[in-house]
Amino acid sequence: MNAAIKIALVDDEVLFRKGISFLLQREDNIDIVFEASNGEELLSYLNDNEIKPDIIVMDLKMPILNGVEATKIIRKSFPEIKIIALTSYDTKSFVANMIQVGAVGYLIKNTTPKDLIYTINEVARKGFHYNENVLRTIKETIVSTKNSKGNLETGFLSPREIEILQLICQQKTTSEIAEHLYLSPRTVEGHRNNLLLKTESRNIAGLVVYAIQNEIAVITI
Repeated sequence: MNAAIKIALVDDEVLFRKGISFLLQREDNIDIVFEASNGEELLSYLNDNEIKPDIIVMDLKMPILNGVEATKIIRKSFPEIKIIALTSYDTKSFVANMIQVGAVGYLIKNTTPKDLIYTINEVARKGFHYNENVLRTIKETIVSTKNSKGNLETGFLSPREIEILQLICQQKTTSEIAEHLYLSPRTVEGHRNNLLLKTESRNIAGLVVYAIQNEIAVITI
């Protein structure tokens, strides 16, 4: 039996947060390890406790320290922790900004319980999950700003690395990529780590953004 997914919930709307907590605690494979009302409370917990969450489900607009700034700090200090944004804001600028600072998932508060649970499980399984709306936003935002940023040189990626990057963009897991390419999971992990280093991406979500920006992968919605 796999270990339970450890979750931290961060939202200043107490009633909403408690409702999400109640919902998730009904799942056999999910444990709520901490709740916070703002980013500062969350960071205090992370700094003071050995038990860390695998995934943080976090609102954006909160007092003292908001979700965007908290995500920036967590990505630097605790890079192994995955962050899913759960917010009322669905504008492209908010979505794009959170993805750029390191969120591996983005959900709107009117999402269904089923979608929230599915996203948490997918993030735990493969490191990120974007639904169609978020993928569309990433695609449109990056394509529209691509020319101003300028394409990065992609010639330093090997054909195998490009192949693996394209499969990552199809939201395949390491084991699925390994099976598809007749490689060992360890070999795929090695290529994935090289991709992170070569593209200077902070996480798998960053690789997806890089691939779209440089037209290595085409996301079909």
